[in-house]
Amino acid sequence: MRIGITGATGFIGRHLTALARESGEVIAYTRGHAALQLADRTLRLPGDAPHALPETRLDALVHLAGEPLAGLWTRAKRGRIWRSRVDFTESLVAHLGTWKMENRPRVLVCASGAGFYGDSGGVVVDEAAPQGAGFLAELCGRWEAAAQGAEAAGMRVVTLRTGMVLGPDGGAYPLLRRVFRLGLGGRLGCGAQWMSWIHIRDAARMILRAVEDESWRGPLNVCAPGAVTNAQFTRALAAAVRRPAFFHAPAFGLRLLLRGMADEMLLGGQRAAPAKALEAGFRFDFPRVDDAMADLEGRRTCGS
Repeated sequence: MRIGITGATGFIGRHLTALARESGEVIAYTRGHAALQLADRTLRLPGDAPHALPETRLDALVHLAGEPLAGLWTRAKRGRIWRSRVDFTESLVAHLGTWKMENRPRVLVCASGAGFYGDSGGVVVDEAAPQGAGFLAELCGRWEAAAQGAEAAGMRVVTLRTGMVLGPDGGAYPLLRRVFRLGLGGRLGCGAQWMSWIHIRDAARMILRAVEDESWRGPLNVCAPGAVTNAQFTRALAAAVRRPAFFHAPAFGLRLLLRGMADEMLLGGQRAAPAKALEAGFRFDFPRVDDAMADLEGRRTCGS
């Protein structure tokens, strides 16, 4: 297959590119030069219209690009997040509709997030669960709606409701590892909020399966079957790095420091279940968080 990837130089994009190249050809769409070392071919995005991907024949397009969520959610930051996801995807889908049919990808796999469900408390949410409340829920809902517009152009669409992706070279895990190794780790707030997570290897495998398996369409929870509370996650990480985790970040302090981001990304959460993947027979290399962290610390490999 010829797979185009936006965001190929990002954390998930790098791992997906490496995996996809084992069985096909990867076309990276980028504004910079870093992707030249990763993909079989790099096509430069126009600076004034980055959604206008240079046309070439593609079997699939995986759209992962977007403004990072990390950082203080000022009005300007929220605007960049929204434009880079909702507005960009709307423009991208419209642009793909102008491609010749023989070049147009048969499937669009578009990033989204488990934040679609809002703060679901202890309720297990699969892909059939309704949209929740909050900025992230509204963002993901509009983002997915923009991607679904590609169906009108004859493309199968999969939207990736991704949880926290754990990997050694990107995402939150490297920072968390440093903090916990210094003995400064601890739970956030009461620690009862649920966290959906997935090992980067399983995330890349699931995304590639979404590209290749024509029976997969619509929303897909990209998360391991073993969601944990923040307190459980804290204990697992402390055990993985072999340090105590006595510290506690109080909820009021996080809200004072991070404002709206605290409630939506740290103090709230989702107990998401990968129902579609499990029903399709997808086998996780790392279904348990302690096994995933042990692997990232170099003490265990999948299947051991």
